[in-house]
Amino acid sequence: MFSYRHAFHAGNHADVLKHTVLIATLDYLLEKDAALTVVDTHAGAGLYRLDGDYAGTSGEAVDGVQRLFARPDAAAPLADALARYVDVVRDFNPKGGARIYPGSPFITHHLLRDHDKLKLFELHPTDARSLDANIAQLDAGRQIAVLREDGFGSATKFLPPPSRRALVLCDPSYEIKSDYTRVLDFVTGALKRFATGTYAIWYPIIPRPEAHDLPRRLKTLATKAGKPWLHATLTVKSSKIVTDSSGAKHRPGLPASGMFLINPPFTLKAQLQAALPQMAELLAQDRNAAFSVDSGG
Repeated sequence: MFSYRHAFHAGNHADVLKHTVLIATLDYLLEKDAALTVVDTHAGAGLYRLDGDYAGTSGEAVDGVQRLFARPDAAAPLADALARYVDVVRDFNPKGGARIYPGSPFITHHLLRDHDKLKLFELHPTDARSLDANIAQLDAGRQIAVLREDGFGSATKFLPPPSRRALVLCDPSYEIKSDYTRVLDFVTGALKRFATGTYAIWYPIIPRPEAHDLPRRLKTLATKAGKPWLHATLTVKSSKIVTDSSGAKHRPGLPASGMFLINPPFTLKAQLQAALPQMAELLAQDRNAAFSVDSGG
């Protein structure tokens, strides 16, 4: 159950998509003075070294965030949402480059104001310890709560928050098939408790029926609840198994991922329509790179 470690994948193309959407959503929600509560159901370690053993082993950041930092100065300007993402990551790397990668807890805290709240859930014993240690460095006091609990089962206890303004980020590893059903059950229950919250769900796009069913089922859920939704995807390579010169078969790493939002910012679709073509072009690993953005409600 605890085999997945995000440290191996930090800064990859899925993180670029997820965190670009997260930052754009937070920027919009933080325009209002009223306090915002952010609930992160699967927080991970919070902060990652891209030159460390874990990220260095997989090298996924090389084809993710580090491609954006390696662009020549004379390159065409990035779309606003993608440029904003790069600027936030750069804030964690004052000496240049992208050696430190902020996970969603640190990105969120970086943007929140003093009167906002952050609730972080993490069950993985190693990542939970790392998260505790990393958050302790922030000296954030009561602004951040770190809970070693199952986010699927416990996160709704913070809904609705006193200010009745919240963003819920749900991005489990999906290392077991039941995660797909648990995501749907969690969002269903959360919407019943707090129908006006903003919900952002990340998921991998892989050759598994559950992965393709999840966005369709979330769309149905949002539509039945009468809530607006937005669905964005980024593909960087083919998902087909390839055969090398020796005849050995290899399944590629994660080829694509998606973000599904319920009650998204009304500004987000236009931002992604500008940013996603650049993501697909800059992060492409073969000619199958593509993107999509759709909305309804």
